[in-house]
Amino acid sequence: MKTDSIFYRLFQELPSIFFELIGNPPESAEAYQFSSIEIKQTAFRIDGVFLPTQGEQNPIYFVEVQFQTDAEIYSRLFSEIFLYLRQNQPQNSWRAVVIYPNRSLDTSDINNYSELLNSQRVIRIYLDELGETVSLPVGIATIKLIVESEETAISTARELINRTQQAINTESDRRQLLELIETILIYKFPRMNREEIENMFGLSELKQTRVYQEAKQEGIEEGIQEGKQEGIQEGRLEAKLESVTRLLTLGLTIEQISQALDLEIEQVQQAAQKSNNQEDKSKGD
Repeated sequence: MKTDSIFYRLFQELPSIFFELIGNPPESAEAYQFSSIEIKQTAFRIDGVFLPTQGEQNPIYFVEVQFQTDAEIYSRLFSEIFLYLRQNQPQNSWRAVVIYPNRSLDTSDINNYSELLNSQRVIRIYLDELGETVSLPVGIATIKLIVESEETAISTARELINRTQQAINTESDRRQLLELIETILIYKFPRMNREEIENMFGLSELKQTRVYQEAKQEGIEEGIQEGKQEGIQEGRLEAKLESVTRLLTLGLTIEQISQALDLEIEQVQQAAQKSNNQEDKSKGD
């Protein structure tokens, strides 16, 4: 699943969910703009930043989504933050929020950063410790769907869809949240086709959504590319098998041909047998 892009899209379209996640009122989002920032003359890019659009009392939030082990996450994160502060000299204070699927991935050495990590500057969130989905706000529960197992994701998604349709009054917000749930489902169950997802979750309008069309097109392009690659590989194998007969007539053994063509001995034997059968048939005709 493309977890980073899902999170950053969620924060871009529904920033109130981020502020709920860190324990702030969702209305705090009205004073911020979410974006990514490139630090000049370095190889650093801060992928998720909530920049205040009003008031120097609102802190800047640097967001890091970490779904794999990274021994250098804190050295990189704080380097990016302090370079940004040096280059931009903002008047606002700052906070860092690191989101993990679970605590077991938070394994980086913190000896040089313990004071920061134990201060109010940094918030570390472990999605699997957020609590029961039914007791969470619908936005935070949607984030937690990302780390649900396939066995529980189906029932959780049904519940979230029902809650979203009933609890979110604004049409645009409801639509955005449903599309995010659909995005998670599409990438969480890549082997399911459109009809299966529609039937399972009762979303007959799924085929009309932007996220489904994007995922569908991506799947088509990947399928075409895989088909081309498979065709090339099959053509190469066929050429090798056709060479077996000629190499046998030159006096090479089965083992030598296997090694020369990088084929299994069984493949060479089958090709040789097929050739013999065709010769016997020709003689009989």
